[in-house]
Amino acid sequence: MEFFVKLFLVLIFLSSFQLLEASGENNPQQKLRFDSKNGEFRILQVADMHYGNGKSTLCEDVLPQQMSSCSDLNTTVFILRMIHAEKPHLIVFTGDNIFGYDATDAAKSMDAAFAPAISSNIPWAAILGNHDQESTLSREGVMKHIVGMKNTLSQLNPREFPDIDGFGNYNLEVHGTEGSELANKSVLNLYFLDSGDYSTVPSRIPGYGWIKPSQQLWFQRTSKKLKKTYMYNSSAKKAPAPGLAYFHIPLPEYASFDSSNFTGVRQEGISSASINSGFFTTMVEAGDVKAVFTGHDHINDFCGKLMDINLCYAGGFGYHAYGKAGWSRRARVVAVSLEKTGKGGWGAVKSIKTWKRLDDEHLTTIDSQVLWSKSSAGKVLRGCS
Repeated sequence: MEFFVKLFLVLIFLSSFQLLEASGENNPQQKLRFDSKNGEFRILQVADMHYGNGKSTLCEDVLPQQMSSCSDLNTTVFILRMIHAEKPHLIVFTGDNIFGYDATDAAKSMDAAFAPAISSNIPWAAILGNHDQESTLSREGVMKHIVGMKNTLSQLNPREFPDIDGFGNYNLEVHGTEGSELANKSVLNLYFLDSGDYSTVPSRIPGYGWIKPSQQLWFQRTSKKLKKTYMYNSSAKKAPAPGLAYFHIPLPEYASFDSSNFTGVRQEGISSASINSGFFTTMVEAGDVKAVFTGHDHINDFCGKLMDINLCYAGGFGYHAYGKAGWSRRARVVAVSLEKTGKGGWGAVKSIKTWKRLDDEHLTTIDSQVLWSKSSAGKVLRGCS
């Protein structure tokens, strides 16, 4: 209990004194790098915070005994607990970071939502969902505010693609360990895309948005460039560096799975766009993306593999987001590990693993599985529990 008391005191401090400092000049873009001690890079995914106005914004779908004291502050404490437990190298927020309809001031809600990441001094990145722009800022305005916050690596859009659809399409490179032969090469590539909010042609195509051709062209060119850079002048690198993709709205291919071929649970329908824009095919053709991570459907948290790409949900994180009473809010962690070299150093990526943690007394770990392994590339790799 003492630990929780301390966290609440930290929370009160952040809420009262630091939120005004949450926005401001962005730190210079820093280079992400694998840990030289254990050869690992760990990513915490936070999906669907649905942050509103803080303490006055009450929880959705919790047990009756939780109702009177549960608010956005529970979401903040959960983030603080996850940072303390996992010590991630990067925090990724995958959309619906705020719930626009209930956020009186979008900027202040974002300052409060991202405050734990900012105060931790851990690099973080964010993309947009379908609710972020429903308050006092446009979709572009929301992303511009995020880009201007401290410690963020978020970007508005690639400069070389001025006409790209959406806001928040960018990539981050994770370089090899300091002093290794891969210290100046990206051995893990992270792709972030704006999957939109709602259909831009609702009279003909109802429902949610999708990843547009301009975004797919950017992805193809970026993937090709990264592969060329990584494999240049090295006979040892016969395969591209693996990639991970993050966006909010799931692809139609998420509906390909049932309980016989995924790890986790599916408790609601797949709320993808009503058309298939072909981005899954684009990723298969590119060949470097090993896993996709989305949110949007809060009470789905499964991972399934299709054509050597893992399609994963994070499960709902935020307490002002819809959920299921008695079914714990949760977060997804991805741990990417390097292989040991003959010289006792670290080389290329060896494996990609994932698990989830529940917001219960012990932050229980569930559904640990291997998503990809270098030794099993091209083979069917079953998850391990």
